[in-house]
Amino acid sequence: MKRINLAHGDGGELTQQLIHDVFVKEFGHEQHAVMDAAAVSLNCQDISVSTDSFVVNPLFFPGGNIGKLAVSGTVNDLAVSGAVPKFLTVSFIIEEGFLISDLKMIVGAMAEEAKKADVQIVSGDTKVVEKNSADGLYINTTGIGMLSNKQCVNPNTIQEGDVIIVSGSIGDHGIAILAARNELGLITNIQSDCASLNHMTNAVFNAAHSVRIMRDPTRGGLATTLVEICEDFQVTMEIEESALPIHHEVRGACDILGFEPLYLANEGKIIMICAKEEEHMILDILRNFHEGQEAQVIGYVTKKEKGQLLLKTPLGSTRRLNRLSGMMLPRIC
Repeated sequence: MKRINLAHGDGGELTQQLIHDVFVKEFGHEQHAVMDAAAVSLNCQDISVSTDSFVVNPLFFPGGNIGKLAVSGTVNDLAVSGAVPKFLTVSFIIEEGFLISDLKMIVGAMAEEAKKADVQIVSGDTKVVEKNSADGLYINTTGIGMLSNKQCVNPNTIQEGDVIIVSGSIGDHGIAILAARNELGLITNIQSDCASLNHMTNAVFNAAHSVRIMRDPTRGGLATTLVEICEDFQVTMEIEESALPIHHEVRGACDILGFEPLYLANEGKIIMICAKEEEHMILDILRNFHEGQEAQVIGYVTKKEKGQLLLKTPLGSTRRLNRLSGMMLPRIC
């Protein structure tokens, strides 16, 4: 059988066949597959929990697919909160008629990304819906990570003079998805940056003592994420337009299509705010990782009274940036 049909979701023989031939084969943990819930050890520590759903269109894109994205996206949500990701649960909403060969590719990518991130996929669920009900495949993940005092972040300690660091080029994922849709005739070699960043964030947390906050600027892009921090913690930040790491292909595509790179989605970048005295040490750590080789300081915290983000242009003028307004690119993660 080459395609998913409704019987794959009825809990019978085809359901079990799908679970064992596709999911258990890649994720392992046969002992968990025979129970309604997975028993895992948390060593009596504090934990961090995050859940996310993925509805990206198309399912396959340059640099990844919905499976890789689902694992890395949830891993990164845990990692930037100061947690060490340990376990994932996964739910699949599969449309009738979906190619089982495509499902195997997606599940294989999930297993590979989970291995890279040192996390275990320990529980899951599968539902099959009628044709034309789910755009092929939706995935929901929940992640569990371990917290330690050494890796706590406290954005309430943000101070005037703190530096803003981004781990690499912005907008790659948004442009890669747009090009993969073949809707606007855009031809580019840009790859999505989707990747699990927990090893990199863990290295920073283990060495630095002044990381105030980390965030991953996904939907809404870098600008929206920084505006949220400014407003939530009542600080004013100023970023330098000339310091923003943006690939030429991304900038060129934005010029043609009228997009602003600051609002494009990213799936393999982090923003962090830290004390200036640890700036060089943190940059060195980030640049030792492939995902952080283009890390840059892009601005500073200038005041602690107003919640606003300012952009300084190459001409010396300053303008205020706001959250993304309206829909820029739907279905990007």
